[in-house]
Amino acid sequence: MPSLDKTKEPVAALLGALKFAAAKHSRQRRKDLVATPYINHPIEVSEVLSRIGGITDLPTLQAAILHDTIEDTDTSPQELEDHFGQEVRLLVEEVTDDKSLPKQERKRLQVEHAPNLSTRAKLIKLGDKICNVSEITPTEPAEWPLQRKLEYFDWAEKVVAGCRGCNPELEEHFDAVLKKSRESLL
Repeated sequence: MPSLDKTKEPVAALLGALKFAAAKHSRQRRKDLVATPYINHPIEVSEVLSRIGGITDLPTLQAAILHDTIEDTDTSPQELEDHFGQEVRLLVEEVTDDKSLPKQERKRLQVEHAPNLSTRAKLIKLGDKICNVSEITPTEPAEWPLQRKLEYFDWAEKVVAGCRGCNPELEEHFDAVLKKSRESLL
């Protein structure tokens, strides 16, 4: 895949990130009943940042679209840097879990590290948690029992607590989504 020309218009650069992420996530599916294409998730995260958070910063929106590529695909940090530059690569790495660690340790570290993230990384975390929490319903993810869903809400709330202070609109939206999602389960 050819590198993006850094002088291109922001729309072309954003679409380049979308094309790259779509290729990388092409065989992945979400855990819902209809196995939604995974790419819908990073698109939604970027869209929430823009629409609700008012984020127009190109590297942040690109990193939102690319936020799961290192963690969940065969993408290397160097490959991201070659295509999108050091700034985007560093942002993606900042929100990437170390998959060599056990799941509970990764979750603990997300809570612990959230307050120390850069503002841009906090925005991406907020968008990610908004989207993930909004997808948890009485029937979704299909294989999750009620207790696991409730535990996810509690954990996401702890991660977001460490991200507060960077965008009131996103924070308020997270609170509303979390409240609505919890109410739908109880």
